[in-house]
Amino acid sequence: MRQLIFVVEGDAETGYLARHSLERAGYWVRTFPTVDVLEEAELTRPALLLIALLMPDGNGIQLCRRVRENSSLSRIPVVFMLDEDSEERRILALDSGGDDCVVKPFSPRELVARVQAVLRRQASALRGVSEERADLVIDSSAMKLSVRGTEIPTTSLEFRLIEYLARHRGQVFTRDLLLDAVWGDMQFVTPRSVDACIRRIREKIEPDRTTPTYLKTVRGVGYRLDAVAAWQFTSSDGCDCIACTPRGVPKLRRATLARRRRIAQAERVVFSGQH
Repeated sequence: MRQLIFVVEGDAETGYLARHSLERAGYWVRTFPTVDVLEEAELTRPALLLIALLMPDGNGIQLCRRVRENSSLSRIPVVFMLDEDSEERRILALDSGGDDCVVKPFSPRELVARVQAVLRRQASALRGVSEERADLVIDSSAMKLSVRGTEIPTTSLEFRLIEYLARHRGQVFTRDLLLDAVWGDMQFVTPRSVDACIRRIREKIEPDRTTPTYLKTVRGVGYRLDAVAAWQFTSSDGCDCIACTPRGVPKLRRATLARRRRIAQAERVVFSGQH
């Protein structure tokens, strides 16, 4: 799975260099010329934030602190791009919640190496969560879900949905996107199919389904699985679904339109049969 990185840099030349270097290393990159990125980060949760210390409309320190205070984004690694190599700047960046720093002008190889090192540490920390401590444990190969130490029976569809959301925890998905990613080419499913499946999963995993702890509704958008619990996957397989790569977006849109056409056709058949 290609990991998504947000590059927050006001200087167009530096932003282009960072984006080009990371894309050549196999990452999916989005660049932002301002610090106003939190809303977009909540919708499409990046694997890492690469932030310039100084920005035209603010500074990276304030942005990093806001990320650390946000429950759904707080665990995202942050690498700072410093405008000068000084002890004071490094300490300031790290004390604000940064994971590493790179000094401008940087070499593409150093930038990629530091990003990769931070992401490896993040992955190692997530793998280090023990099964005894984990709230939810997902065994992808055996299709088993355990919640707070108790194995929970699920249908294959429920398991695919909870696994998909868990692999993208903290990221918001619309109903249409979930239909295409989980239901695929199944005939005559609607957004209400997602709502019904979410309701059944909540009954099984939530301590109180009236006030969900894990599986949250984002009003007017869709659903997300919060990163408030400790998670463990007993399968390391990545996700290569069409929602995870920018090249898959046109396929996703075509699949959504095709499904809507199938539903509309079925409705025409039903209504025509009533005459």
